Amino acid sequence: MAIDGSEHSEAAVDEIARRHSRPGSEVRVISVVAPYFPTTQTPWVGVDMNLYDQMEKDARKLARAAVKKAAAKLRAGKKSRKLNVTTKVLSGSPKGVILEEAEAFGADLIVVGSHGHGMLERFLLGSVSQAVALHAKCSVEIVRGPKTLTSESE
Repeated sequence: MAIDGSEHSEAAVDEIARRHSRPGSEVRVISVVAPYFPTTQTPWVGVDMNLYDQMEKDARKLARAAVKKAAAKLRAGKKSRKLNVTTKVLSGSPKGVILEEAEAFGADLIVVGSHGHGMLERFLLGSVSQAVALHAKCSVEIVRGPKTLTSESE
């Protein structure tokens, strides 16, 4: 399960927490922090280069909190208590890292939330869930949040 701390990834966690699970089933909850890169090559233009390091540290802190919260929710779910839950915070391009981690883990299923972007946003920004669904070697479940979450982009 790949999460980013958004309401959409929380909907994916809720979906898994509601399901019955066989004893011994394992869920790995990951969050991927994309590295921050300066937009300029010349540090003398007034940009504090330590800002990018701080932004990445802050993003890792938020990612750790998100995976911890998701793991607690999965362990507390009445139907999912039998799950063995592990967590990881990784760095890199989310699309590639999710696929690599799923393969290394031997995942049977990748679960991701959908931000519900329209066609233009998917074209311009790319969709992590779409890329994962297209390139994964295992099944992929894309969980859409409640209508209140997805109707914002319609």
